[in-house]
Amino acid sequence: MMIRKTAVFVLTAVMLTSFTGTAVPAAESAAETPESTAEAAAGARPAYEGEVLEAADITVFAAKSLNRVMEELIADYAECQPDVKVAGSYDSSGTLMTQIEEGAPCDVFFSAAQKQMNQLSEEGFVEESTRFDAVNNQVCVVTYEGSGTAVTGIGNLSEAASLAIADGSVPVGKYTREALLSLGILPETDDASAVTTQELSEALGGVEINECANVGAVTAAVSEGSNEAGTVYYSDTYGLEDRLVILEKVPYELTGDVIYPVAQIRNPEAGEAEQKAAADFVRYLGSSRAQEIFDKYYFDTNF
Repeated sequence: MMIRKTAVFVLTAVMLTSFTGTAVPAAESAAETPESTAEAAAGARPAYEGEVLEAADITVFAAKSLNRVMEELIADYAECQPDVKVAGSYDSSGTLMTQIEEGAPCDVFFSAAQKQMNQLSEEGFVEESTRFDAVNNQVCVVTYEGSGTAVTGIGNLSEAASLAIADGSVPVGKYTREALLSLGILPETDDASAVTTQELSEALGGVEINECANVGAVTAAVSEGSNEAGTVYYSDTYGLEDRLVILEKVPYELTGDVIYPVAQIRNPEAGEAEQKAAADFVRYLGSSRAQEIFDKYYFDTNF
């Protein structure tokens, strides 16, 4: 846990540099503003102080698990920048990455895993100076209210009559497989995302698995009772507390942190106003104003 808190302090220092253009040495900041240091240690982020921008339209590609929180964030950003129109496009991070690679116009990419952002970075799509880790999430095993399932968590998924689990190319599907690898339920492999749904079913004793294209499809399948249990993110249970039952929050020791990176994307179709707006929206996402909204939707901003 101490390592995770230290990461917050480093992120805060990085974000201060991004927002103000001046790095604040930790020791100097502690000497001059102890209150600020205390806030940084608790995961506080810098305030959003953007200049009013001229009219621009930008498109944000965001992981499906960000759908609801992003719509509120976009509405809140509009109060700060009324002339900037932000359109959200939501799907699995792998699908969105492919769309960017194929030339789809995108100004900001908000991924549910590092893998997709790293690949785009290697291919030259990412404005590196804008990239940062925005939130953490947690994989949960869920069932629907009144299911009577014998499943209690990730360790006995095989006891379900049917499961909804995302494909391995989808971050939540990969994290699920990572957890099963950590428990020894899946055989050792160098790439958890390469474990097919058929192989996953066999490792779980032949249980029926509904292979889903994104976490939203998993959430719908379980909350509607189409499948007895499934794996989603904690944030996906927001607003569905009367329909979804969390059986287990899967420990980070099994999945690793579920970090969501965000960055501006190099969009050849974007003019100067759009590029400036995209960079500003990314800064907004790293602000204390956005942090309050993320926290409301069960995302972890203190990591």
